[in-house]
Amino acid sequence: MADYLYTLEMRLSPDQQRAVTLLQDTARAAGMNVYLTGGAVRDIISGLPIRDLDFTVQGNALKLQKDLERAGAEVAAADDDLKTLHLTLPGGVRAEVSTARTETYEKIGKPPVITPATIIEDLRRRDFTVNAMALSLNPGSRGLLMDPFNGVADIEAKLLRILNNYAFVEDPSRLIRAVRFSARFHWPLEEKTQARFNAAKENNYIEHISRSTIGPEIEQLAYEDDPLHVLRALEKENWLKILVPRWTTAKVDTAGLSALLKSRQQMNELGYSPNPAPAVMYFLTARLGDKDIADMRKLIPRKDLVEAWKDLEDNAKELAKRLCGKEAATPSRTWRLLSEARPEMVLFLSVTARQQTVAHKIKNFFTKWRQVQQKIPLPEMTELHITPQLTGYSKIAHDVFMLLLDGKLRSRTETLKFLKPLAPPPPPVPAPRRGRWAKGTPDAASTTAQPLKKRGRQSAEPATLPPAPAQPPKTESVAGVERKPTMPKSRKRASRDKQKKAKKK
Repeated sequence: MADYLYTLEMRLSPDQQRAVTLLQDTARAAGMNVYLTGGAVRDIISGLPIRDLDFTVQGNALKLQKDLERAGAEVAAADDDLKTLHLTLPGGVRAEVSTARTETYEKIGKPPVITPATIIEDLRRRDFTVNAMALSLNPGSRGLLMDPFNGVADIEAKLLRILNNYAFVEDPSRLIRAVRFSARFHWPLEEKTQARFNAAKENNYIEHISRSTIGPEIEQLAYEDDPLHVLRALEKENWLKILVPRWTTAKVDTAGLSALLKSRQQMNELGYSPNPAPAVMYFLTARLGDKDIADMRKLIPRKDLVEAWKDLEDNAKELAKRLCGKEAATPSRTWRLLSEARPEMVLFLSVTARQQTVAHKIKNFFTKWRQVQQKIPLPEMTELHITPQLTGYSKIAHDVFMLLLDGKLRSRTETLKFLKPLAPPPPPVPAPRRGRWAKGTPDAASTTAQPLKKRGRQSAEPATLPPAPAQPPKTESVAGVERKPTMPKSRKRASRDKQKKAKKK
């Protein structure tokens, strides 16, 4: 249990950790047990990127909606039949909160009968073993892994295995999901799973797919790291036409999609985290008709993705117009404008901008101006003791950067002229050292003692002190016998020389 608790804390980003804490506290306040489930657990254990978080509660998940909204969550969609919430949590974390349930399929092609269930029963209804795991977020068992179908072993073997022989018959959308997962992870289907897949494909079970399951499969393409690769895999199995009849890889703007993914990587390296999903859908459907695109948007459950996709071009045109106007007349103004713009708009415009001026400014924003920013702190700042420890340093550094962008600090003289009024006061001059104190004073550090004069060796001892009494010469005791202290060698030598001179006379 402790090992998975440590893994949970280490693999999640700070925003995702806060999202887990929020769901944990909200469910606990409502008296519900809550678990991290599905793909989130699979990605935590396998080391793959954690794209979103799936939570399962033992209770009605819809009852948590108001509390989550008060905590800053945005509800993108709510499914009353499955009692599931699609959320965007603070920090841009995508999440899904579902009710633990069982699904009974009484007839092929008909919706399942939904009933509330325990977490173990909920895991039993899922598609693949690697997705049928849960991590407890409850007091006393937090971090406990529930893996009733040995999904960890299949993660280690890098295999996709269905939970039962009727998985593709009960829910034909799992045929599409199997291809999508296999293309994303580069994991093959387990031998028996592959046989069941081939049988389902041969018997054309895909005709019985529910329309409500098509939308989530379309949506997931927007979040793939390599969506074109997944799209080609689906087209190879003839599943792409199941999602949209006239959708093919020929309808994709491959050049634009490639440039988008490259720009996203560049922005990630610079510390930006744009959501590329709307732009990905734009390029995946670039050559589809308006009617087909409108039908796709109706099927996608997350309406925030749909709205962002719809408004993408209009918002990008508005930002381009601002970049060509007075609001971006100087490099410093352009920097402020692009820094305050939504990262998704900057990402999309970096690929689709037609005006050379706009493209040039965005390119400078990512390259040339970053190099100018790396020059701070300037040598003159260090010389004047303008360091990060100084109060207000961040503002000074920002102002210097803005002036450098506009070419207003071209020389050392101009730089010093600007920085000197902002520099901290010089440190105080140390007090001069005082002379040596006279010998024999009772306290050399006291204020009554006087230093010796430079000339003469007279004592500065106060006249009021009585003269020290003569002390008898000290004696030393060796083995109980007292003896007088020995005469220094220099005095002995002088005494001998005096005796020799007396004899000569």
